[in-house]
Amino acid sequence: MNAACTWPEPLGRRPPFAATLFPAIFLFYLVEAIIKGFEPQRPAWVGIAVLLLAVAYGAAYTFALWRGLGLSHQARIWLVVACTLPPVAFALMMDSNDLTYLTYAVVAAMMLLPSAVGLAYGVTATSAVLAVTGIQHGSPNFQGGVILAILTGLMFTVRGFARKSGELQLARDEIRTLAVAEERARVARDLHDVLGHSLTTITLKAGLARRILESSADVDRALTEVHDVERLSRQALTEIRATVSGYRQVSLPAEIAGAKAALLAAGIDADLPQAVDDVPGELQEPFGYVLREGVTNVIRHSGASRCQIRLGQSWIEVEDNGSGMSTVDSNGGNGLAGLRERLAKVDGRLTAAPRDEGGFLLRADV
Repeated sequence: MNAACTWPEPLGRRPPFAATLFPAIFLFYLVEAIIKGFEPQRPAWVGIAVLLLAVAYGAAYTFALWRGLGLSHQARIWLVVACTLPPVAFALMMDSNDLTYLTYAVVAAMMLLPSAVGLAYGVTATSAVLAVTGIQHGSPNFQGGVILAILTGLMFTVRGFARKSGELQLARDEIRTLAVAEERARVARDLHDVLGHSLTTITLKAGLARRILESSADVDRALTEVHDVERLSRQALTEIRATVSGYRQVSLPAEIAGAKAALLAAGIDADLPQAVDDVPGELQEPFGYVLREGVTNVIRHSGASRCQIRLGQSWIEVEDNGSGMSTVDSNGGNGLAGLRERLAKVDGRLTAAPRDEGGFLLRADV
């Protein structure tokens, strides 16, 4: 719908009455109408009527400024009508030039009604002043007409700025909401990656230490595994802190070393790349996440005896000879969904599917 034909939205909260009083101070111009009403040549009832109408006019105008935007559309229309009647009555009882007091009604109309309707109201009020004064006095009251015309144009411009300001504020709120959602998603992805891999390795190391202690007296080897569990726990805690603070960085060489230790603890033969020099710097972090998630899934779900990791300048593969179920859901899940989001930032794509010859393949291409 055209913005000029839409009704102004209520404010987020009611403005303080003191803020309403500032524009309402211009109502003191109505004192001139009251003084005219009590001029000696006029009947006494005219002065009293003008006084009562001026008070009602000021009250309606002040209420429009304070609470008008919180009213229904129909109530707003009646409020504008209530602001229109007093200056018309002034003109009928005293002089047609008193139609200039429609200034307050123009402000109310431009504030409460759709801007196109308010503009039409202002143009009509200006035309009425010029026409009626021209008929009664032989020449139009151009001063009053110019005042109404300028006020109408000014209020129309202010309405436009207010609408743009409101749209800008909505855009800012939406950006803020999206930023919060993105930060939550980032923390969720990183915690999944950190805890998933680290806890899997810790579990394997603790189980290996237990089996050593149960089946032999090789205390030194068991202590080595326990020390590894302690080291991995401290490392996981450090990574969690870095994740929450937003300063965590993934190193592809470190992930390769971690994958080797995790696969060895799981009793899985590992075929790993010896160097990562060919991989561009901007791809080493997303490839490190792919490697970490792939190895974690191999250990958890595949039942494989061998895992091969191959690496190119713009691709990485994690392949196993297991059951073909290296992930619970090859089309979804937190881990793969997080990898797809990371790769999308570098225009990459992820492939996760069982191999025809058996086993499972996880591949990332940029």
